[in-house]
Amino acid sequence: MKYWYVYIMANKPNGVIYIGITNNIDERVKENKMYPNSFTAKYNCKKLVYFEEFENGEKASVRERQFKKWKREWKINLIVEMNTTWSDLSLNWNLDNKKFRINN
Repeated sequence: MKYWYVYIMANKPNGVIYIGITNNIDERVKENKMYPNSFTAKYNCKKLVYFEEFENGEKASVRERQFKKWKREWKINLIVEMNTTWSDLSLNWNLDNKKFRINN
């Protein structure tokens, strides 16, 4: 089964954040770290600090739009709930992400 992901990249705790959606989180995180002309490169948003996994792309898209409408404080609270140190989650894919899967 192919999953969809809503994710947040950041440059540092409480710094610049970028919200995206993808059906291949491994590749998308690499792209965000590599492409020099991207928003994430421009603002050094190279840390994957939050993500949610979905079984349905439309539901992931709805969630992404929700995130983008939220106040910054709400987004930061969401990140801290999952990742208190704002560490780069892509460096340790051994984390149990099933907790963040949205069943639909």
